[in-house]
Amino acid sequence: MPVRSGWLSPDSQTREDTRLVPLGALSPTSPVGTRSGVLPGSYNGQYRLSGFTLTGITNTMTATVSPGRAVIQAPDSQTTPSTRGAYPVALPDYVTIAFDNGDAQYGRVDLVVLRVYDDTYDGSGRTEAVVEIIKGTPAATPVAPTAPDLALPLYQVAVQANASAGTSAIAWTTALTGLRTATVAIGGILPVSTDTSIGSYPGQYRDVDGVLQRWSGTAWADYQPPLVVETTTTGATATGNWSLTSFSARRTRGVCSFTLALNRTTSSLTATAAGTTNPGNVTDELMATLPSGWRPAVDSYAIATDGFASGAARIAVDGSVSLVTWATSGVIQVGNNVRVCTSFVL
Repeated sequence: MPVRSGWLSPDSQTREDTRLVPLGALSPTSPVGTRSGVLPGSYNGQYRLSGFTLTGITNTMTATVSPGRAVIQAPDSQTTPSTRGAYPVALPDYVTIAFDNGDAQYGRVDLVVLRVYDDTYDGSGRTEAVVEIIKGTPAATPVAPTAPDLALPLYQVAVQANASAGTSAIAWTTALTGLRTATVAIGGILPVSTDTSIGSYPGQYRDVDGVLQRWSGTAWADYQPPLVVETTTTGATATGNWSLTSFSARRTRGVCSFTLALNRTTSSLTATAAGTTNPGNVTDELMATLPSGWRPAVDSYAIATDGFASGAARIAVDGSVSLVTWATSGVIQVGNNVRVCTSFVL
């Protein structure tokens, strides 16, 4: 069995063993305990976990398990802290495992585990790490066996009644239930999917299918970054027939809101009257420009009003604010203040 383990063999530890086993992968679960699990990582970066992937061989009772690295923690509790520590293991090459034929009457569920034998503690007469099948009991409603100590569950495999090599072999497309859990170095963000384990310490982070969560000490909660709010009252400029009365803007988490007050300085502006072509139309007129960093990602529209009538303004990605429509027959008199306000994504 090509599974390697560090600090386990009573005879020697090769330099390859030392390089392969993940001595730094220690995600604590107690003052002396470490989270058991497979180290994340894949060759193309597409998968959370690729280590110890089980792949069934069509029309056979055998499967391959891919290379991977893991940590297996010895039993540890508050009343009986572990004195054995965690066993780092590595499988640097593919390994093939074979399942027994199915029962004549009932199906069963086998458990595939990554297991450490340590004769010093378990009296097994073995000192090694192996990928192993724990055979289930055939039953009308079969359940998987319980994993023994120092065994990291990898997969459940449903073996149907009368399964054997050939056309009645294990139905690999539906037989597998993944059980692998991940572990990372302390401070690392833990990738999980169906894992329901509690956190190890307040401030621990995990990634649940793309959602970042933080352990509060009692529960996992979706992480909300600190609210950073920026404000400004400068940087906007008026143009043409307008002068700047006031400007205020606020932005946070990628969203900006602003209010712009502009005074009409020259001739009055009159929208087209009812009964004419395009009533309420005004020739698009540039009023002002917003400062850089306070402009929308796409063209947006805002409410504009002088307190007597109202219309709409377009806020372009270059920050330009243009009046595009006004109330039918409405007149913006010289000296009137037009306020433009809206919110948009930066």
